[in-house]
Amino acid sequence: RGDARGGGDGGFFGTDRAGMCADAVRNGLDRRAAEEAADALVRPHRTVRGTLDLEPAGGPRIRLADVGPGHTARDLAVVVASDPVVVFCGDLVEESGEPQAGPDAVPSRWPAALDRLLELGGEDALYVPGHGAVVDASFVRAQRDALARRFGVS
Repeated sequence: RGDARGGGDGGFFGTDRAGMCADAVRNGLDRRAAEEAADALVRPHRTVRGTLDLEPAGGPRIRLADVGPGHTARDLAVVVASDPVVVFCGDLVEESGEPQAGPDAVPSRWPAALDRLLELGGEDALYVPGHGAVVDASFVRAQRDALARRFGVS
């Protein structure tokens, strides 16, 4: 098990407001909209290192797992211990097209992050990608293999 720590982690939330706004404007957002978005951003009161298990009253156990780096430097998966198990993958898995890697991606580690998703969910889980329809373990494994070939890693 990992731990949960208070405050930002020096990554995205360690970025100053002006830097976030400038980045958004560079990527095509109107300055006023960027400023409004930065003002609305809520910093997390807890970050996840490793895993964090939550047990909501009357609901299934939920595990938050830091599975990255891969698509980003800090990829978080959410695993719901239901029948079947459901894994929310974020953009580590994309069903509607080829996975996209931005400047904060760590391509050499992305296949390993998908291996961790598969370990968390198992063969019979449903995997909810960041884009597209729900997929199964064989889809995640195929995407993992394609990314390993694309980025030249095993």
